[in-house]
Amino acid sequence: MSKKYTDIEIEINDIEFPNKGIGTFNGKKTVIKNTISGQKVIADIKKKKGQYEGYLKKTVKKADYETEPLCPAFGLCGGCTYQNIEYEKELEIKKKTVLDLLEKSGISGFEFMGIKGSPDTEGYRNKMEFSFGDNGAEGKLCLGMRKRNSYYEVVNADICRIVHEDIRKILSTVLEFFRNSKESFYHKTRHTGSLRHLLVRRGHFSEEILIGLVTTSDIKTDLTPLIDDLLSIELKGKIKGISHIINDGVADTVKADKVIKLYGEDHFTERLLGLNFKISTFSFFQTNSAGAEVLYSTVRDFVENKNNNVIFDLYCGTGTITQLMSCNAKKAVGIEIVEEAVKAAEINAELNGISNCKFIAGDVLDMVDKLEDEPDLIILDPPRDGIHPKAISKIIDFNAPRLVYISCKASSLSKDLKIFEENGYKVEKICCVDMFPRTYHVETVVLLSQQRACDYIDIDIELNELDTTKSEKHPTYEQIKGYVLKNFGLKVSSLYISQVKKQCGIDVAQAYNKPKSDNPRVPNCPPEKKEAIIKALKYYNVI
Repeated sequence: MSKKYTDIEIEINDIEFPNKGIGTFNGKKTVIKNTISGQKVIADIKKKKGQYEGYLKKTVKKADYETEPLCPAFGLCGGCTYQNIEYEKELEIKKKTVLDLLEKSGISGFEFMGIKGSPDTEGYRNKMEFSFGDNGAEGKLCLGMRKRNSYYEVVNADICRIVHEDIRKILSTVLEFFRNSKESFYHKTRHTGSLRHLLVRRGHFSEEILIGLVTTSDIKTDLTPLIDDLLSIELKGKIKGISHIINDGVADTVKADKVIKLYGEDHFTERLLGLNFKISTFSFFQTNSAGAEVLYSTVRDFVENKNNNVIFDLYCGTGTITQLMSCNAKKAVGIEIVEEAVKAAEINAELNGISNCKFIAGDVLDMVDKLEDEPDLIILDPPRDGIHPKAISKIIDFNAPRLVYISCKASSLSKDLKIFEENGYKVEKICCVDMFPRTYHVETVVLLSQQRACDYIDIDIELNELDTTKSEKHPTYEQIKGYVLKNFGLKVSSLYISQVKKQCGIDVAQAYNKPKSDNPRVPNCPPEKKEAIIKALKYYNVI
């Protein structure tokens, strides 16, 4: 068992992604979450995996650049990280942590376009999921965010600074209603109680509001008076719909076994960059609408979108980027694993009069094998953990001239970019976009270019054209590709076929894929594709 050191004073001298303050204890690196450089803190320390990790107990000396927290709940609530510093300093920290991660991964030589701040730093969130619970000591019903470093306790969010005033009023009304009822919050380990979550969405531009109350099926209270209370609130926006969501699962997540519409509609409309998007209670949509316009404008600025381009938007969600990028493209194809999101994407495309978008429901890992088009541009906006390693190899096989990677987790981004660079892509541009002010999260947009696209000439050459003394007919590269795809379900490039031919002692024209650069990065054909190509060559009696 690791030895624990209690009440150790440590000076924080650096910050690492995501929100790790770095100090030194016993001559070794010590990580203490929720601290910033320049602070002196008291922490309990234990050794873990060659370094020390600390549990923050209190701050004894503030950093020179610290200010008074904007939110009274800062430090108790687990929602925000940087309420105690000026926004410009927050942007500086986020920029540094991203660049440090990329440098450690060996990603260099790119043009850094800086970090773009959010248009709003307060009241910017258009969606919040609040939890029911209690405050521990008094046991009084609370509704808000989980208390930092606590499994059960909840901090009331009626003073939350990152949501709109309308959302705070709705939260207060719901909390007051249930404090006067006999309902109790759902206890995560005892599995007792009925009240679980409150989900509120508010369109930043449309100002339309959806409310979802999440309970177990054991709730006994008549919700009609609550609807009346909510509709009587004086709001700047307008309540478009109220629903009762039943969740009897044991996991502490917002999901629906059943949805009961109590009032109005099950969706509202938000507008981004001239397009309309229909959003339901569980639709994926960027939580910062004004920031999303900055993010998507950055993506558009990174690429020269031509009318004859074919675009793949992988991990497309409700197809926001797909539609925005399709306006000047020949065709845009979006893939998303959540079937409801794909249905929403199709509805939104129809709503916007866009006919050159196609949406596919399924896992990117499986669906990319079924795409027949050759993309000019691939847009990647994966989950926080990044792209599945097997999916990356399939994406690389498309040989798309350009990739745009949109990441919400810099550590996953740096890992994936390393793989792309090892397989012939170069990171050209990087820009950070802050979508989540006052938290440690930050989006990063990356443009990658396929180096082989410019460095090589791809020519299909039949061997009988090279050696006129032979009368037998040899397959074209396209025939080999077709055979491999049909029989093995694999996509292979002309480059891979050329490599395998050379390894089999078959002459390939010297002009084929000859690099112009001195040190071109050329990927090696994967073993399973090599085996498939050899079988194709045997089928055509080449070997």
